Amino acid sequence: MSVLIIAEQQQSCLDEATLSAVSAGRQLGEVDILIAGHNVADIAVQAQQISGVRKVLLADASVYAHVLAETLAPLVVQLADSYSHIVAAATSFGKNLLPRVAALLDCAPVSDVTAIIDTQTFVRPIYAGNALQTVRCEQAKQLLTIRTTAFALAEITGGEAVIENIAAVAAPQLSRFIERSLTKSEHPELTTAKIVVSGGRGLGSAENFAALLNPLADTLNAAIGASRAAVDADYAPNDYQVGQTGKIVAPDLYIAIGVSGAIQHLAGMKDSKVIVAINKDAEAPIFKVADYGLVADLNTAVPELIQQIKAIIH
Repeated sequence: MSVLIIAEQQQSCLDEATLSAVSAGRQLGEVDILIAGHNVADIAVQAQQISGVRKVLLADASVYAHVLAETLAPLVVQLADSYSHIVAAATSFGKNLLPRVAALLDCAPVSDVTAIIDTQTFVRPIYAGNALQTVRCEQAKQLLTIRTTAFALAEITGGEAVIENIAAVAAPQLSRFIERSLTKSEHPELTTAKIVVSGGRGLGSAENFAALLNPLADTLNAAIGASRAAVDADYAPNDYQVGQTGKIVAPDLYIAIGVSGAIQHLAGMKDSKVIVAINKDAEAPIFKVADYGLVADLNTAVPELIQQIKAIIH
């Protein structure tokens, strides 16, 4: 079996999601990585060092400068004949690209894989993560997106992959890049942070959300998340949303403040190693998954928590 991993890059660096995809791919067979972009030779060298990678396919061309799914899919389709499995992370990038590739190959993709049983059998969550489905897919070519929090990061050491340059493939002019707006934050990136401080509708306002969560996140060097209810109420931007329709996180510590614990939110964070909940409603569903729960007024409890943490640190 041979596996093609579709790499992601962020600001001239290989994205950690790719390392999780490599870990999953190594359970299926020999792994090659596709790096598509413009002036990305340095990223190919990074990928070359990943343990267990056989080959790095480098498509360095201006047409891939912004790596649109519409331009990248024809390249993946052209490479597909040489691989039994095509794998991408279940990120916005992967979930945009893989279904398009699957349609062009007339294959059924298996999405959000959390475990690999064998080369044709996979486990994925359904019903907002409340059940696990085992899927056996007997088609000749398997296309998978994998949940990054379910697979360890592959080591970027000891690799001896060969870099092979490949030509760009003509693509239909279905879309064009206009602009990219990046959110600038002093806090760690949400999906890779070791600690996440998340706020819900119980915070009451955007001002209170910032006033309580920012100091706590600064103290813990944590990322900031939010429930869908908080995002819908404009307490926080969309890219803060954790949940089934937001980002999937599994940090070492997840602190939920004023979060009720709706099913769709729990689907995005219940794999966290330690969950702490602060809510004045003792019946809030979040307490059913929390390792530690505090029934208290968050406006009083959070400032006290910050003071206690600072006292310990200093």
